[in-house]
Amino acid sequence: MGIDLVTIAIVFATIFVVELPDKTFIATLVMSTRFRPLLVWVGVVAAFFVQTLVAVAIGGVLNQLPKKPIEIFAAVLFLVGGIILLRGASKADEEEAEVEEEFGAKSAARQLAGWKVVTFSFTILFLAEWGDLSQILTASMVLRFDDPLSVFIGAFLALAAVSGLAALLGRTLLQRIRLSTIRRVGGGVCLVLATVSALQIAGVL
Repeated sequence: MGIDLVTIAIVFATIFVVELPDKTFIATLVMSTRFRPLLVWVGVVAAFFVQTLVAVAIGGVLNQLPKKPIEIFAAVLFLVGGIILLRGASKADEEEAEVEEEFGAKSAARQLAGWKVVTFSFTILFLAEWGDLSQILTASMVLRFDDPLSVFIGAFLALAAVSGLAALLGRTLLQRIRLSTIRRVGGGVCLVLATVSALQIAGVL
């Protein structure tokens, strides 16, 4: 199966705006202030690679089930994701401080260098990402587009880009854009996908 650039672009845009206000962005930012940013990024990207594989694999298994119920299930997941993001938007800035304090404490207690930084970053993000909204939406994208390879590429590139921004420009970015705003954008994108999915299920599109 070849790759679909449109699918990759849609998945990239969706996962990017969903992951940007997520706790994993803050965790990467905090660790990058205490350790070498490049090493942190390598560990984080490795964790995202594995987690994206898991999400795509789950989506692939679910996609073997009867088509109509799965399409409805995917639409519901997009709807729920949008609601979660929009409802949590008002508290995003408060959560930012709490998450920064949490991961700051974990990092401050460590004196690491070299591959130990990579391993530490991998472990922190790998554990934090289980059941995360971006992972759930990645599985939903497999159901929505029936193109696991393109979904994997789009989701992984988005996660790698977000973690790269966090490692290099995280503090500057947060000074210019509020997490609550980003979360509202992500919620809007999910609701659009839910609407489009519902219209396609109804045969309107």
